[in-house]
Amino acid sequence: MQIQSHTPGIAVFAQSVGVFDSGVGGLSVLKAMLNYLPAERFQFVADERYLPYGDKPQHEITDRVLTLSNWLRNQECKAMVMACNTATAAGANQARAAHANWPIVGIEPAVKPASMLTKTGVVGILATTNTVASERFKGLVERFDPLAKVIAHPCPGLVELIEQSPMPEPAIEALLKPVLAELLQKNADVIVLGCTHYPFVAHLISKLAGPDVTVIETGLPVAKQLKTRLESEGLLNMGEAHLPMIERVSFFTTGQPEAFKTKLVNLLGTDWLQVKVQQLDI
Repeated sequence: MQIQSHTPGIAVFAQSVGVFDSGVGGLSVLKAMLNYLPAERFQFVADERYLPYGDKPQHEITDRVLTLSNWLRNQECKAMVMACNTATAAGANQARAAHANWPIVGIEPAVKPASMLTKTGVVGILATTNTVASERFKGLVERFDPLAKVIAHPCPGLVELIEQSPMPEPAIEALLKPVLAELLQKNADVIVLGCTHYPFVAHLISKLAGPDVTVIETGLPVAKQLKTRLESEGLLNMGEAHLPMIERVSFFTTGQPEAFKTKLVNLLGTDWLQVKVQQLDI
């Protein structure tokens, strides 16, 4: 059922799950949630006017987290997913404090499963500069340090390359090659993708890292966590899946709708050609 938003001129789905990211990265998480929760509807906000989050001051990212969470709450979303590692690191605590009794699922690099998988005892993490520098990330690494040596490597510029349409794969490989060479030299045999943009270049990372290195994404764990939270709050839609994916998502961008739609189709496929992307000015 579609309802009229509290924001004039914006149409949204009732009782949907709100999702946001700075750009297309969160689409990797959205895809996992659409597959794992086939009866749920979603509102996806790409905060492209402020892209990328990864090199901005922490207080600016926190402000955007609160602005977007306030908007999604105002649209009567039943829960929110922060489909961005940098945003989670900078603003998850503040968003939860501002919205008590509202299920909020963040995303963190999968250090725990990586530490269980490594045979060499060395785990590499690819992330944005802000994620690596955050206190939340440092605390996460310290918790699992006895199980594995964790080497975090920022990848400045990678998000911007992934946001290009089409993606310039040679330039992406050139950026990643020395980073992965350094991690391999330090004996890392598990690499965690610590930014939701990075799964879209997982094939290039696996190619450069070689067959003996395991690459871990976080989309499915987030989808599982969302299901758990919705179940615990009695909010999970128990109906049978009956709508195609394209009819289960309302898309918004603070950037240019047509440009975002082009990237969306390039990344998720031509099934999304008929999707409408709405302009959001917040």
